[in-house]
Amino acid sequence: MLEVIYQSPTSVSLLGLLFALLLLRLLYSSLSSRGEPPGPRGLPLIGNLFQVDLKRLDQSLFNLSKKYGPVFQVYFGPQKVVVLTGYRTVKQALVNHAEEFGNRDITPIFYDFHQGHAILFSNGDSWKEMRRFALTTLKQFGMGRKMSEERITEECQYLIKEFTQFKGKPFKNSQAINYAASNVIAALLFGKRFDYQDPVFQDMVNRDNETVNLIGSTSIMIYNLFPQLGPFLKNWRDLIRKRDLGMRDLRSIISDRKETLDPEMCRCFIDAFLMHKKHLEDSGGCISLYHDDNLLCCVDDIFAAGTDTTAVTLKWSLLYMARFPHIQDRVQEELSRVVGSRQVQIEDRKNLPYTDAVVHETQRLANIAPLALPHTTSKDVTFQGYSIKKGTTVFPLLTSVLYDESEWESPRSFNPSHFLDKNGKFIRRDAFMPFSAGRRVCLGESLARMEIFLFFTSLLQQFSFTAPPGVLEDDLDLEPVVGLTLAPKPQMMCAVSCH
Repeated sequence: MLEVIYQSPTSVSLLGLLFALLLLRLLYSSLSSRGEPPGPRGLPLIGNLFQVDLKRLDQSLFNLSKKYGPVFQVYFGPQKVVVLTGYRTVKQALVNHAEEFGNRDITPIFYDFHQGHAILFSNGDSWKEMRRFALTTLKQFGMGRKMSEERITEECQYLIKEFTQFKGKPFKNSQAINYAASNVIAALLFGKRFDYQDPVFQDMVNRDNETVNLIGSTSIMIYNLFPQLGPFLKNWRDLIRKRDLGMRDLRSIISDRKETLDPEMCRCFIDAFLMHKKHLEDSGGCISLYHDDNLLCCVDDIFAAGTDTTAVTLKWSLLYMARFPHIQDRVQEELSRVVGSRQVQIEDRKNLPYTDAVVHETQRLANIAPLALPHTTSKDVTFQGYSIKKGTTVFPLLTSVLYDESEWESPRSFNPSHFLDKNGKFIRRDAFMPFSAGRRVCLGESLARMEIFLFFTSLLQQFSFTAPPGVLEDDLDLEPVVGLTLAPKPQMMCAVSCH
């Protein structure tokens, strides 16, 4: 028996209305996309998520740029992202159009951490004032200057002592490197260094390291697209717990500095913030931005960023030396010939061109911040002929800058000659952009560059880094652990005394 499906006039009208709305939506999307950057066609709600590898998103986007050009767009779920690739394009956007591309895209996980306060994950007047204050204050405490050099060289001796304890036997990429980098920034922020065995200090550093890894996980990327999923994701719950513990420890340190504050003696960044706030209060100035949340989040920003990037770069440098012993030999020969057994100083850099080239090549090839931190446009902008609307998320793909085939002779190889002329003298390369560029360039670049050079050279004066017995250099794994930054995989290596 044949069934007849009855449709009422009302149901037919509803179906017609829905169909009309769908056509209007498609027509609007077609019209609104005119003049926008090209990109792969995506699926509703999902966008282009199935067309990229979230575990190595930078490489996926770099590959897409070869088809769609240096400026293209993708959809991560419902979110549109414009991707900028290649040195010339990234520089043009971040430097020549610094204002238009200078805002930070505050993703849900970044908002969870700081609610728009401090420096890394903020915009507007608060960001401008906190960045200005932080930069001025850190310079006053010697960031990138002789005072910092003395702190770093002192810390070098503690790190050398840690490596000496291994007595040439295999160890796993030493956590002491994280502690050494943290202590340099701790001296600026807190006015003191910590013993490597201090359990509170260890927890702070280890927690920050774990946080950086979790933020770059696939599940947190999904959370940023669909924040409602947060409570159901283990990584999100772990991150929030680590955030709460980290803030607890920092509040304790700040509270101690408040109780012992001496108006006649400014010991550190925290003191400077509190004293500046008091000065504004006494003089009738505006203190609206100098509140406890901005202080807490600024300290957290600087401590975490100042620890992770420097420590990760140092770990890569030692792994590369073990992987390429002929390069390590040349570094040590140059150090021995130019410096001898005394402590290396920043002033020596100009007389150590090969060593300086190796340090720069480490930063280039390690590519520890492949996506930088996401930007967003502050206004409508026409860029390279494309229309990009205000509030659009932008990825300046640093992978594509540091591996730009038009800028580097052998972009995928460890080649110190990238930074040497035919006479062996060090040369600067414009496409060397590991700290990003423009308004959002790394606040602590000068300090990080000093730390990496002094720690690296001090360690190479004392040790040769090798693969463990029975392991070939070629078997050392150069594939990174992917988090917010790219870190070397934990693996065994040896620090053999040179003396």
